[in-house]
Amino acid sequence: MTIAPIAASVSSAGRFRSWAATHVGTVRTRNEDNFVNRPDLGVWAVADGAGGHQAGEVAAAMVTEALGGVPGGLGAAQLLHEARARIVRAHDLLRAEAARRGADAMLATTVVVLLARGDHYACLWAGDSRAYLLRWGRLIQVTHDHSLVQELVDAGTISAEDALHHPRANIITRAIGADSEPLDLDKVSDRLQPGDRFLLCSDGLSKTVPQGDLADLLARAETPAEQLVSAALERRADDNVTAVAIEVLPTAA
Repeated sequence: MTIAPIAASVSSAGRFRSWAATHVGTVRTRNEDNFVNRPDLGVWAVADGAGGHQAGEVAAAMVTEALGGVPGGLGAAQLLHEARARIVRAHDLLRAEAARRGADAMLATTVVVLLARGDHYACLWAGDSRAYLLRWGRLIQVTHDHSLVQELVDAGTISAEDALHHPRANIITRAIGADSEPLDLDKVSDRLQPGDRFLLCSDGLSKTVPQGDLADLLARAETPAEQLVSAALERRADDNVTAVAIEVLPTAA
């Protein structure tokens, strides 16, 4: 069933422990997803590239490398500013590279980013890669998809269930590197609670594994990212699948 092993990692630093896993899926031959798993920086991200001909792979790698290079020791406001600036810079570079390749070229990627400093977090995103928060047994979707089907759901034209199987479910309305100037990133911020578990994922996971199963695996698994990706593969995920799970540990006494 699994064509290749799941690429997985686990890291811990300070009051965070986090897991990351990615897989090409059961249909595609190239993995255009990428991730950041840096609890030492308080930075985590998932990017899902688009564009074909390795362009999506290039775009996702450029954004995650930029975010993984955030310097340590920044305060909350500085970290947020630095992450935004690096995403915008990657956006500009991707647009320039697409222009160099020709009129029909596109190098674009979704991104969802979690930043944590002290007792607070911020989430930035563009596209349909998602962030969830599991708190006190309840899974909440933190992000709101930038996609055509989400706009149809918001307008009441289709149901959330219909959106999963809609023929245009893969069309995103916002992305890093897309023809949008200036880049518009959405943001949500709030306080952290000990025991919180966050999930960042590409749509290869969120469109394949039901939300109830996401919550159960995120809560119970010792290696939640790997188990979540495995659950998508068991359901024959036809897209790349990536998950990053972050646990907020109790503060030291």
